[in-house]
Amino acid sequence: MGQGTTSGGSRQFTAIVRRRIERGGERLWRFEDFRDLPSTAVAQALSRLTRQGLLQRLSKGVYYRPQQTTFGKSLPNPAAIQKLASRRKNVFPSGIAAASLLGFTTQMAGRSEVATNALSLPRKLIGSDTVIHTRRPEAWAELSDSDAALLDFLRRAGNTSELSEEETLRKTLALFSEKGRFERLLKIADSEPPRVRAIMGAIGEQIGKKPAALRRLRDSLNPFSRFDFGALRGLRHARSWQARDHH
Repeated sequence: MGQGTTSGGSRQFTAIVRRRIERGGERLWRFEDFRDLPSTAVAQALSRLTRQGLLQRLSKGVYYRPQQTTFGKSLPNPAAIQKLASRRKNVFPSGIAAASLLGFTTQMAGRSEVATNALSLPRKLIGSDTVIHTRRPEAWAELSDSDAALLDFLRRAGNTSELSEEETLRKTLALFSEKGRFERLLKIADSEPPRVRAIMGAIGEQIGKKPAALRRLRDSLNPFSRFDFGALRGLRHARSWQARDHH
């Protein structure tokens, strides 16, 4: 793969690629869609077809074939684009979207908010007004959406919940009591901010987790630090897990 081609050959490849794209109608195209052709020739053909206006380049290796409509050129479908972006990088719900996924709010965020373990996400893929939280720990790569949403919720100390403090606590404890969840999140707790580890410790103690499991969290905290537990300040053991006093 990836051999050079003559100018006659490259024109021929461009014609092959163009025919496929025209037959495919409005859709996203990637290099992988042309695996049967030499990669260098495909890259050249896609660049040429972009210059000719048949395609729009969305990000490295991702192109979109718009349809001409009465309102001008069609725009890529946001859901398909986000799905494509998340196939290339890990993308998780964040903020109100995370709280909504977990049942803490029925609000719809005015702007989409996502978290990723990547350094960046292509704006054209994810939406120009989406709030992106980058550099989440690599450990997040293996998380389900709901586990990642729960860590995001703890990072915000439960402040994205629209439930009462009592209901927020009850729901948080129920989510952490689901089979295997506390243990899964404990495995990656080292890569979370200290406040998240402190809140997890207070939750673990309240739902009866073994002292040995909690010791790791306790040992990872600076004993002189105090943390704002936000909407989760009512946890029974909050103070012994270094929650800041609220007057």
